[in-house]
Amino acid sequence: MPSIRRSLATAAAAVLLAGTATACGSSSGGGTDARPTGGTATVQRTTPAAAGLPTSIPTSLKDLKKWEQAYKDGGWRDWNRSTWLRKAKDFANPVIAGLWSEDRMRGADQNDKQVPADVPADQGMTDPEPSPVPARAVTPPYHVNAAGVGKLFFDGPQGSMVCSATVVEDPAHPGKSNLVWTAGHCVHAGKEGGWYRNIAFVPAYNDGGRTAAGLKGATRNVLAPLGVFWADWASTSDQWIDEGSEKGGSGSPYDFAVLHVVPEKGAGGKSLQETVGAALPVWFDAPSTKSIPAMGVWGYPAAPPYDGQRIYACTGRPGRLSLDAQEPTEYRIGCTMTGGASGGGWFATMPSGRTGLVSNTSIGPVTNAWLAGPRLGAEAKKVFDEVSTKFR
Repeated sequence: MPSIRRSLATAAAAVLLAGTATACGSSSGGGTDARPTGGTATVQRTTPAAAGLPTSIPTSLKDLKKWEQAYKDGGWRDWNRSTWLRKAKDFANPVIAGLWSEDRMRGADQNDKQVPADVPADQGMTDPEPSPVPARAVTPPYHVNAAGVGKLFFDGPQGSMVCSATVVEDPAHPGKSNLVWTAGHCVHAGKEGGWYRNIAFVPAYNDGGRTAAGLKGATRNVLAPLGVFWADWASTSDQWIDEGSEKGGSGSPYDFAVLHVVPEKGAGGKSLQETVGAALPVWFDAPSTKSIPAMGVWGYPAAPPYDGQRIYACTGRPGRLSLDAQEPTEYRIGCTMTGGASGGGWFATMPSGRTGLVSNTSIGPVTNAWLAGPRLGAEAKKVFDEVSTKFR
């Protein structure tokens, strides 16, 4: 990796050190979610049955070709219950080259899809609510100062949506990872639906950090300078699939997901990690909040006052949040990021001195005062190992 490229581990560590002296309070949140578009150009309508998807996943090369053709003919717009794949084993996301054009990417964050947290303060181990801490804009270029951070695009019944995500290391492919970490609700609708479609990851999205106004007329190469990577597999927790909801924070302690991606232009060439120049180790079973002096939270917040085009970060001492005394306690930090920041990585300094991913943004209040994310324990490790092993 050229010396000019500063990995996210280095950048995050710098933010963590700066934040340790100033912030324990914190802030923000409503940015916990995927965000649908409101423009007619991106809202997808149900198509006639003839253009719909097959009602089962492909089991042969012949079936796969039929499936891909159905998608290309517009079947990905059909969200009938019979075609909304739900089970963990049913994930399918055939590449549709060029689908995420510059216009669709720029327009994929016009409206907010909140995942508000209804917090029962008397349950589990919950610390006092942190004070809001304004998110700071990350200095571009992002491939230098936020290497590994990117934006996730996908389609749901309400239209095109966005989240944030992070390139993570794959022990099965050292230095050549194709794994991406995000939130479960960025890939699967939980108990009320199934897998989202056309899931694509764009590392260093809008690398130059232009505003929405500054991106008018920008080409796809400006928005996706390192390319577009489609998820050919995704895995989330059984708990999220069974319990997850956009209302009240249900399933949040298990709201994480791992993607395996391939370049839109076809297999071969460099891996995602080699393309980006960085990947973060996942720090499973990280210690309690009392043992972590600071965490950094990164993402692309899209609801006002943000525009969804630039990376922001928050840093502070984490606290504890419990939505259900019977489920794992989550991390919480003050941060004013809004919808679109969901799935963005939470980073902390590991005993080795490296910066590791310890969580992802899951929920936050409608007041945008703080964010919360799951502690990555045994279930998260299981989900991660499943994807790594599948592509070993």
